[in-house]
Amino acid sequence: MDKEAKVVVGVDGSDASVQALRFAAQLAPALGANIHAIACWDFPQMYAGYVPPDFEAFQAAATKTLAESLDKAFGPDAPEGISQELIRGPAPAKLVEAAAGAAMLVVGRRGHGGIRGMHLGSVSSACVSHADCPVLVIHADAGSHGTHHLWRGRKAKGENTGTA
Repeated sequence: MDKEAKVVVGVDGSDASVQALRFAAQLAPALGANIHAIACWDFPQMYAGYVPPDFEAFQAAATKTLAESLDKAFGPDAPEGISQELIRGPAPAKLVEAAAGAAMLVVGRRGHGGIRGMHLGSVSSACVSHADCPVLVIHADAGSHGTHHLWRGRKAKGENTGTA
């Protein structure tokens, strides 16, 4: 069975994830793919065993975040064929799982570090390390500090991947 090509985008409401959606919209046509926007939600560890979690409240918050991010990224001009999904579970594992067989996984970087622009957050780092498809990490401040996208894709023989 042929699967439709997709560019998976991790969405968490941050400026970086909104930029990731916009960038995916530019890449998807060149890859012959559609955009699949995913928001992951889970319960904070403090809820485990102490308070019965309110499933509806957490899911509603994730639904709102996904809708608002898509609106910020595209307004009424959303790309044709874009799909969206809410997934319950830890974002690093769920995004890597959802991107299996995808043309690309695009995530935003919110990590903070001593060397400006060089530190990845936990989600983007896990995606770069474990996804079986090419991964593009978009920096939230790329527009104001130059474009520094971290790219990890399949290596061709003798080819080196890294920052572009």
